[in-house]
Formats: sequence, structure tokens, C-alpha cells
Amino acid sequence: MGPSKPMITIFLLLFSLFVLVPIPSLANSRILALVKEKPLVLKYHKGALLKGNVTVNLIWYGKFTPIQRSIVVDFIQSLSPKAKKITPPPSVASWWRTTEAYKGGASVISLGKQIFDEKYSLGKYLKDPQLESLASKATQTNSIAVILTAKDMGVEDFCMNRCGMHGSTHAKKGGKFAYAWVGNSATQCPGQCAWPFQKPIVGPQIPPLVSPNGDVGIDGIIINLATVLAGTVTNPFDGGYFQGPANAPLEAVSACTGMFGSGAFPGYPGQVLLDKKTGASYNAPGVNGRKYLLPAMWDPNTSKCKTLV
Repeated sequence: MGPSKPMITIFLLLFSLFVLVPIPSLANSRILALVKEKPLVLKYHKGALLKGNVTVNLIWYGKFTPIQRSIVVDFIQSLSPKAKKITPPPSVASWWRTTEAYKGGASVISLGKQIFDEKYSLGKYLKDPQLESLASKATQTNSIAVILTAKDMGVEDFCMNRCGMHGSTHAKKGGKFAYAWVGNSATQCPGQCAWPFQKPIVGPQIPPLVSPNGDVGIDGIIINLATVLAGTVTNPFDGGYFQGPANAPLEAVSACTGMFGSGAFPGYPGQVLLDKKTGASYNAPGVNGRKYLLPAMWDPNTSKCKTLV
């Protein structure tokens, strides 16, 4: 089963954005404000997008606690909640509705099956072909197979130049299917893959935000899962929306890396909401009382990165 496209990766763009960039002074900010910013344009390459009813099947590789799994499940179910009343913004649902502006209309997300592999059937270090093999266990029409690896798992290039990825390959019965992977970085590289909940290894040392669900690794997974899901529905097979080379593109969310609220600049996530009881930062309420911090998404209507707050 050979891949039909190169893997599309969430590169550690956080560092390209703020490692060598100092926090601007007020005077510099005023000067920068006078510089006309070029519009960010993700070109549509006339390929298929995942639209309509899209099922997300989860493959849990390694050991996750029931609470950790529920945080992720609630996030998936918050993207297209079944309640008739539309959740007002800001919310996970209003964040996801930005994908409707991409050609083809809405992508209605529903949770499909869940596969649990707590015994590490393929070992504790996975390469891309093994990720593809795992994903093949949860494929169906108009679906995304999502592999989540536990904090003690090693994955090729994890923490080196990616926190997650999405790709596609041919199914055994014909046709293509989309899949994605995201790793729990809690014990390996939270400063890279769970920022802004952890200080970065290098760059501006702004105090980290308190994660909304009290689990830096899982809340980091949510940020990266949001990134790959948006990238998958808007560029599933290499012919959707992106900027740059097809094997290393900037996509719907990865083009807006490091932006979570208004006023964001390199090293500063922007203004977000604060839970007065816990001190946690968030910008997107979800189902079952959950709160999440979601990255900005490029809006085709404005050609700008759109934040929720």
C-alpha cells in the first residue's frame, strides 16, 4: 500500500516565528503598524476537499487515561455539535465553521469508531509506514483516521521538525483515504509542541499559560489536532488550499502558527479568555463544559488569519 502523496507535517514553525525575534517595543510597534502587510493567500489547487459528513476515527496508540480520552472526544464532538441550537461564538463550533468558506461548503464532523492499542503492537517507535499501517485499520468513505500516540512513544521526526502530520494513501479496496497523527509531547518536547502552555526552549521567555484542561500534553494535542484536522479537510489529497511546496505547505491553520488571540505577535499568543476559578487560558468553549485553546485559522473571505477573541 504505497503513499499517494508526501506526508504533510506540522513543522515547528513556532521557532521560525519567534526564536530570533525580540518582543517589539511600543515605538517599534507603531513603526510596524505603518508598514502595509501583504495579504496571506492560500491558493486553491483545484483538487478534492473533504466536505459533507466527515467521520473521524480515533486510534489510541499507547496508554491514555479515561480523562485524557474524554478531553479529546469532547473536542471532536464540539466541532459540529448535534444540538439544534447553534453555539454562539466564541466556541469550538464557530472556529470550525470557518472551514465552510473553503470551496465546497461545510465539513460536518462526527466521531466514528475508536481503536485502543495499549500493548504497543508495533513497538514504541513508529516510522511513517507504520503510522500509515495503523491508519488503515480505521478507514472508510469520507473519513479521517487519526492516530494519537502516548507520551512514552517515539515517532519519526517527532519533536525534531514536527508535532503531528496528515497525509493520504490508497486503500486496499481502491480509492484514497486521509489520515493524521499527533503525539503527546508532555515528557519529550512540551516547549515545542505544547506552547504556549510551556516555556519554549529558546526565544522570548514569556510565562506560559495555564492549560484549560490541566494537562499540558493533552491540551497540546488539541492544538495540533485542530491544526491537522483543518489541514486535512481543506487539503486532503495535495490539491486543496495551501501556500508553498506541496510536500511542505502552509495550510489553513499552519499558515497562522503562534496566533491564538487578537494582538498576537511572535512569542506572544495574543489576548485570550481567562477562567477565573482555575486561572486557565482558553478561547473556545465546547460540549460538556469543556474549554479549549485553538489556533487562528486562515479565512478565505478576508485572506487573513482569524482568531476567536
